Amino acid sequence: MDLRQLEIVVAVAEEGGFTAAAHRLHTVQSTVSTVVRALERDLGTSLFERTTHRVALTPAGRAFLPAARAALKAAEHARATVDSARWKLGGRVRIGVMPGAWPDPHRALAALRREHPGVQVQVRMAPPRQLLAALRESAVDALVAVENCVVAEGLVARPLRREAMLFVSGSDDRAADRPITAADAATAAVVDFAPGWANREATDRAFQTAQVRRVVAHEVTDAAAAAELVRHDLGACILPASVAARFPDLTSRPFTRGGPTWHICVTRPAGDPAPALAAVLRHLT
Repeated sequence: MDLRQLEIVVAVAEEGGFTAAAHRLHTVQSTVSTVVRALERDLGTSLFERTTHRVALTPAGRAFLPAARAALKAAEHARATVDSARWKLGGRVRIGVMPGAWPDPHRALAALRREHPGVQVQVRMAPPRQLLAALRESAVDALVAVENCVVAEGLVARPLRREAMLFVSGSDDRAADRPITAADAATAAVVDFAPGWANREATDRAFQTAQVRRVVAHEVTDAAAAAELVRHDLGACILPASVAARFPDLTSRPFTRGGPTWHICVTRPAGDPAPALAAVLRHLT
């Protein structure tokens, strides 16, 4: 039994027929009849007496009708309560972001605004150490950074995005069908982001773990700028798979075991978050 079935039964009873109920509900008579018959089968009894000239409630139908109306009214009240809470929720939420760690903030913020227009979000971009200090001083409410960049007592973190990072080179890369090792990647002219950026942090950590030294030839602060340098054969870069997919004209190769990975977390103080912050956290992606 669902609300649609109840709505149709009430409409048939109040309109006095299946055709009139269908007109009221902007559907067809056959749909109304099918739904009523299905409900009657579930209940094991007839709700309506059907004759050539009229449709009337059976005793079971007369008993059922008040309960159906009450259920529809309760459902409407529940919707109104949720809508009221949605529009009343307000406040300001400050999110600290490690540069490059949140490549598509507009998606989450637009969805949040549609659901909670009263919540204002301020995004502050800064290196991890500054963000950690800001979080401790309550200058930001949560922060988005590469996993393990911000670890401190009294904080909780949850994964926000996990994906592989790819070696991105020119379209004429003859080894495009083979995975690449960190050692081989280090021999290419490296295009990377400036120190303090999430992409740089993730790749530096992977190469340090692999004990491979690389020299960055070009530093950028934008994925499109990195791609343009690669496109003109001025080097190769390492990008998260979702970012590399924006440049289908370039060659993206996976790393062998131990290559860099893109692990982004959202970190906040331990304990239950305020309602506005909880709403923002639900929309982070």
